[in-house]
Amino acid sequence: MAKRPIFIPVLDKHRFVLEKYVDFHWHAGFSVSQKQKSISDLHEMAKRTWPVKNPLEISSKSDVPAGKALSSFNLTFFTKKGRRLTVESAFQGSKVFEDGGPYLDIFEKSPLEAKRDERLKNSGGLVGFQFYGVYWPLEPKTCFYDWLYINALLKNTELAAETLQYDCFTDIEFNPEKSINCQARSAALYCALYNTDMLDYYLESPERFRSLYAGRVSEPGIKNPKNLI
Repeated sequence: MAKRPIFIPVLDKHRFVLEKYVDFHWHAGFSVSQKQKSISDLHEMAKRTWPVKNPLEISSKSDVPAGKALSSFNLTFFTKKGRRLTVESAFQGSKVFEDGGPYLDIFEKSPLEAKRDERLKNSGGLVGFQFYGVYWPLEPKTCFYDWLYINALLKNTELAAETLQYDCFTDIEFNPEKSINCQARSAALYCALYNTDMLDYYLESPERFRSLYAGRVSEPGIKNPKNLI
């Protein structure tokens, strides 16, 4: 047995995403077929345990084209200057460390190369993110990643519309003991904001987006907020 989180968008303007852990049968092995068996069991248990009817796996292991396309390794967007980036490369290239960064050349790398860039391990502790002149602190957790992911998704209109057809999201590769950010959570947040008519409101500025995360205080000095990517 294994345990993984599922992310359910909810119509609650004070919460938006319900995160719950589900016990399911884990199929050992690294092959795609084994991963997909685990995903199938996770989704079946999610439907038995929670009011979920149509879950979507978001990862390269998904057996649904939309799930693969929504992976941060595959989801791309064009910046205002016409630069095409993947979410993963944009995220990794925006990291600021105690001894360096952001390393903007990472933007040009493949997602896997970006994630494995040695500078991300050898530049001291992570202190924040900087994306096109706007600095994002580490708190609230997941805020910058969620913002980046949702903005990228909105630039893929057909995929964004298809995402709204699902009522639960998973990522079989996500281990909350090792990682903080999760593309499945970001997709669920997008659906919740859209379905509560709060998407435009919270995307008005980075500061307002950060106000989504209860109990956090916005940092001063964030300007030029709109249409950054």
